[in-house]
Amino acid sequence: MNNEWFECKVRYDKTMETGLLKKVTETYVVEALSFTEAERRFIEEMRPLISGEFIVTDIKRAKLTELFESIDAAADRWFKAKVAYITLDEVSGAEKRTNQTMLVQATDFRAAVKELDKGMEGTLGDWVIVSITETNIMDVFHYVKKEE
Repeated sequence: MNNEWFECKVRYDKTMETGLLKKVTETYVVEALSFTEAERRFIEEMRPLISGEFIVTDIKRAKLTELFESIDAAADRWFKAKVAYITLDEVSGAEKRTNQTMLVQATDFRAAVKELDKGMEGTLGDWVIVSITETNIMDVFHYVKKEE
């Protein structure tokens, strides 16, 4: 059974530090088996976090191959890292790059590079970081199997 990652967006009225209400849209990542389950699980996760009404505005498949979470409690940002695996074509001798997208939790850009390096330790074959960009992802909700 393969779980997939889904990027889900929610829109709601958020109380700002000044006390004013502001409409915000936030992005989260949910691990689920299907779009339907992703929406159900996302709503379950959001109910206790948001007081008042909210609407799920978008759900799309996130093309992530790996997710590296930090043990640092201060790591509150998520970075998308594009990594290229490098292989050599034995016939032509040409270098071939296969890009993969990964999500890395870190405090800042330098910490994201360190977390990615740590997560990729022991990887067989050569790889290079193509890019790392900060995302607007607020949190990640992992798949949890319910007890029957």
